[in-house]
Amino acid sequence: MAESPGRTFAASRPVRLSDVDATGRLRLDAVARYLQDVAADDVLDAGWSPDEHIWVVRRTELDVRQPFVDDTQVELVTWCAGTAAAAAARRTTVQGDRGGRVEAEMTWIHLGRDLQPLRLGERFLAVYGTSAAGRRASTRLVLPPPPPQVRRLDWQVRSTDVDRLGHMNNAAYWAAVEELWGGRLHAPVRLVLEYRSPIDRFENVAVRQTENSLWLTVGDDVRAAASVA
Repeated sequence: MAESPGRTFAASRPVRLSDVDATGRLRLDAVARYLQDVAADDVLDAGWSPDEHIWVVRRTELDVRQPFVDDTQVELVTWCAGTAAAAAARRTTVQGDRGGRVEAEMTWIHLGRDLQPLRLGERFLAVYGTSAAGRRASTRLVLPPPPPQVRRLDWQVRSTDVDRLGHMNNAAYWAAVEELWGGRLHAPVRLVLEYRSPIDRFENVAVRQTENSLWLTVGDDVRAAASVA
């Protein structure tokens, strides 16, 4: 994936013991944390204070070109890849020091203090508009609902999964992907995870699964959906 001709932001992260599975592979929930952290760092570096922006993830695409196995450090390069009225797309290249590589795209919704969508301002577009290059960030959800009869597994939301907004953090959803598809993540793979509505701490959550799709549900309400290819 080529880098943007506009603003880019680079950072590095050490791969810690708590970020990897028993084989030494960097888990996708850790990758998701890196992605949200480098996005926040970019916004801070651009001159906004931490309380000026609230962003929530709508959709994440991970193209795992080469799984991270025994990598001890990752380099991240990120840039704005598209905008909409109250949303922005962000691409990030994650490169490990021993060959691991992920190309990621995340769509973020911009919220006001009332947690309702808030239009991007001229200041944001002045900083990130060049790299967006007129491309539109799509917030459309495309993954299908679960079929009527599908395998169901109860899922426990832990207190450590919940962030300051009071909902399950976007990175915590990837724990379900790791739990159910971990055996498929040691080879190049492409994954999509869509966030439909928040999951709260004490809701009764279930994971429904087919071979290449999974859904996190509360009753019959689909809160998130994922696919693997």
